[in-house]
Amino acid sequence: MIPDRAFSVPSRRAFLTAASLALAAGFPLRASAKPSPRLAAIDWAMLETAIAIGHMPVAACELIRYSQDTPEPEIPDSVVDLGLRGAPNFELLQLVRPDLILTSPYYTRYEARLAQLAPVLNLPFYVQGEAPLAKVLAALHGLAERVDDPGSAIRAEARAQDSFDTIARDISAHADRPLCLINIGDARHLRAFGFDSLFGSTAARLGLENAWEGRTRFSFLAPVPIERLASLPEARIVIVGDVPVQARRALSRSRLWQALPQVAEGRLYQLPEVNAFGGLPSALRFARLLRHALLTSPKVRL
Repeated sequence: MIPDRAFSVPSRRAFLTAASLALAAGFPLRASAKPSPRLAAIDWAMLETAIAIGHMPVAACELIRYSQDTPEPEIPDSVVDLGLRGAPNFELLQLVRPDLILTSPYYTRYEARLAQLAPVLNLPFYVQGEAPLAKVLAALHGLAERVDDPGSAIRAEARAQDSFDTIARDISAHADRPLCLINIGDARHLRAFGFDSLFGSTAARLGLENAWEGRTRFSFLAPVPIERLASLPEARIVIVGDVPVQARRALSRSRLWQALPQVAEGRLYQLPEVNAFGGLPSALRFARLLRHALLTSPKVRL
């Protein structure tokens, strides 16, 4: 019989090598070989949370639209689309046999019915008057504990905090002015993202001031007349998402818009679409896109 100690050194080296490769690649390393629970996500923030800790759900809602708003990381074709978040396909959900259903307070009206199919985990992300980024990070740990993989949340948060710290350093010179974070619906109105939005909360984590100090609802203020921007002349305007073609054309001819100090002085920036009600991947995507816009992109002209 071979003594146990004969295997101790190579086994430890093998484990450490595997751990190093996994962490270098950015993937969570699971401590045991037991299969991951089968997760089904009704809420997109919960879907992103599961992805962030390395537990891809077997099913989720509105995957085509989700992939448009959140192109990274890519969702595998094997993930079943459960239909609309507001009206999930319960029959299909039953067929995928989830071990845990992920939802949020937005969908409490379905929770009793969902609970008949599998246990439900309902975590809050967006609460009026509260910055959501802390809740986004807390959700990592809440879900990781529930799937018996607490280390995955620790690693995910550590990587995220490192990324936020790096981006904050990169854009520190732009902390001299507040940011006016908006989305434009038409040539006369905008949606303003406050401190209790994912964008506002992430900007604060990056050391940037939010120009919108008023009360918001559902993490944004809308509809806001575009002329309100004139009351924030020192700010940088950051447009998140596409501007409708008709609105873009109208703004290009608008004397009011062109006379805004932010526009006239080239302090206008635009980011691609970002999920405004997402989880950690969306917060990181917003931070990366904001850095790119502030440091490398030419100023936008509308």
